[in-house]
Amino acid sequence: MKQVEICCGSYEDGIAAFLGGAKRIELNSALSVGGLSPSVIVLEQLKKKTDLKIICMVRPRAGGFCFGQTETQIMMEEAKLFLEKGADGCAFGFLKEDGSVDLEKTKAMTDLIHSFEKEAVFHRAIDVADDLDAAIKALIACRVDRVLTSGQKAKAMEGIDRIAYLQKKYGNQIEILAGSGLNAENALEILQKTGIWQIHSSCKGYREDPTTRTRDVRFDYLDQPHQMDYDVVDVEKVKSLVNVIQKEIPE
Repeated sequence: MKQVEICCGSYEDGIAAFLGGAKRIELNSALSVGGLSPSVIVLEQLKKKTDLKIICMVRPRAGGFCFGQTETQIMMEEAKLFLEKGADGCAFGFLKEDGSVDLEKTKAMTDLIHSFEKEAVFHRAIDVADDLDAAIKALIACRVDRVLTSGQKAKAMEGIDRIAYLQKKYGNQIEILAGSGLNAENALEILQKTGIWQIHSSCKGYREDPTTRTRDVRFDYLDQPHQMDYDVVDVEKVKSLVNVIQKEIPE
């Protein structure tokens, strides 16, 4: 069954995804830096108000994915808390300094998630891994359920050939979830050309906050014309994407 996963950065984003017809979300905070771990309260409230399948991001900081011992311990405790509070899985990524998958940490996290009978998802840390084939094989060896990837390109449509390769070679051993730059306009094309059956999208819209900046103080993070805005999940974009994905794909 074809699946749409919406990348959400707040409670409001989760509700928008739900109202738009999505069945699964990746719940984060701080999407402006690629997504960090969300609030447990947001997770609990979304579980109370929706029937969404919620995958919680487990990422303690911005930047890369080579985490030290203390950071790793915090990530493990955080994942455990999310799972205890109802998360349906966790998204994470552990790399070594040489760009290879950190097998020990990845297996420990996967084992923890599986102990709750939930889904272990390796996120786009895979897109900066040094050797893609070696990385995927490592994830399979660690029994990771799913990997989110743009095919090691900035946008998934640019990495479409690599995504198709991963699906053909490894799709029967690990789920391939394509993400980055996907929307209602290109969703069918990537499904048809890669053979994958699920995509990840932000369905991004914008909302103004007039307190974002003054002449002397700035808290903006978006480029013009959105310097006074923050990004949100757009319900109508979710609806459009879900409708496209749910249609039968022609042969």
